[in-house]
This record gives sequence, C-alpha cells and structure tokens, in this order.
Amino acid sequence: MNWIERLNAAINYIEDNITEDLDFSDIAKVAHCSPYHFQRMFIFMTDMSLSSYIRQRRMSLAATDLRMEDIRIIDVAIKYRYKSPTAFNRAFQSVHGIAPSLIKQDGVYVKSYSPLKFQISIKGMSGIDYRIEQKKAFRIVGISAEITNDCEINGEIISQLWQVAKGNGKVDKLISLNNKQPKGLIEALHLSQDNCWISVASTKEIDDTLEEIVIQASTWAIFPKVQNVKEFLKRIFSEWLPTSTYELDVGPEITLYPSDVLQNKEHEIWLPVKKPMITT
Repeated sequence: MNWIERLNAAINYIEDNITEDLDFSDIAKVAHCSPYHFQRMFIFMTDMSLSSYIRQRRMSLAATDLRMEDIRIIDVAIKYRYKSPTAFNRAFQSVHGIAPSLIKQDGVYVKSYSPLKFQISIKGMSGIDYRIEQKKAFRIVGISAEITNDCEINGEIISQLWQVAKGNGKVDKLISLNNKQPKGLIEALHLSQDNCWISVASTKEIDDTLEEIVIQASTWAIFPKVQNVKEFLKRIFSEWLPTSTYELDVGPEITLYPSDVLQNKEHEIWLPVKKPMITT
C-alpha cells in the first residue's frame, strides 16, 4: 500500500468508527505511521487538523440526524461521543453557526462535509532537491522538553523551548560545543522518546545544565536550502513522501539550522526513512 492508499484507509477507519471513541494512535496504525507523523501529513495535505476533520464529520452527521429523526439533542450528543450537551452545543455551533435546537426551523442553513478522499494531483514543475545519506550514530547535547501526540501542542512546546534557549544564553553555549558533524543547531523531534531537543552534535563534556542523547545510525532523506521550514515540510509530506519510494522510519525529525542562524536563513530538513516492506 502506498501513502495515498494508507491515508484513504485511515479515512475509511474514521468513517467506520465515527460514533466510537477515536484514538489518534489507532487511526495512525491504519496508515502505518506514528500518530504525530500522521497528524502532520494530514494537516499539510488538508490544511486542517485531524481533530477538526473528525468534528466536522460528526457535526455534519449530527445535523442530518436532528433534521431527519425525532431524536433528542442529548441522544445525538451521546451518539457522537460528547460527554455533555454543553460540549456538543459548542461543537455544533462552531461548525454550523447555529444551536442544534434551531435546526428544524424553516430556512435554517447548515453545512455538509463529505468524507475526504486523497489522490495524487499533478502540480507545478517546481522540483524538490533531496539526497539520501547513510549516517552513523552521533551524540547530541542540549536542552529538551516532553512532547505529546498532538502536533499542534508540540509546535507551542518547541517554540517555548527556543525561547528558553535564546533567553538564557544556551544557544551560544551550544554553538561553542559543536565539534562534530552535522555543523549547526539541531532541532530534533524525537517521537519514539516523547521529547524534542535544541542541541548540537558534540563529543565534548557537558555540565549539569545540559543533557545528551545518541541519535542512532539511520538512512536520512536530507532536503537542503530550506528557507520556510513550515511551507517546505508541507511540500515534503504532500508531494515528496506520497510519491517517493521511501517511508518514514523510527527516529527524530531534524531541522538543522546554521550556526549563524540570524544571518543565514537556509536550513536543512532531515527525515529518517526506509524502504517499505514488500508484502504479498
């Protein structure tokens, strides 16, 4: 199964379980990737979060139920896994702009959202430069923070970690420790260990204000000369990954910033990749 087929399988899973408690980990398993990477790809390909999509689908179905059936609002709320009428009313109004109690009035408009269907589309001829490299294990030193399975929350955590690094002189300290390749500041999102790092590659001793971890030997897809990390990641996940001969492997997602990051705006993105298993 390629990426597009996996994404559509995940959408089918959501539809089949729309009235059940949907766990992002279970959805991601259908797509054969981590919850975080699935959410990232989903956002990049749809411009909405996975939770927003599920809410839109549930509220679209809830509107149909309330209009077509003699059913109480509380029963519809329970059907679509809302724990209170207040929470359901809030979700319903966020999608339709009206309270659910008004839906049967003449002339009232509601929104209908159909299930998504992913497909490969032909885009412009703007190429994506990348290289595949085998890298031995290397040690990074720096500061870290715990992350979650929610990529929107993680974005805030990473931003706060950068503020800490820049505010207390840690960035300059880290740059002075960078005596190994890759050269530059490493932002590493280590999903398997539930943490993110602002760090550098180093063999030097560190004090108790810093931490260390070993990045295991991996195959990396490396994308150079990235100026807008967020927009380029969108292209990677929506254009390159679905059509490449690789899939994401276990390991950190790395953004490599040059040591003179304030003057040099070109970064590198490193993704751990592997050849997909051939199944019969």
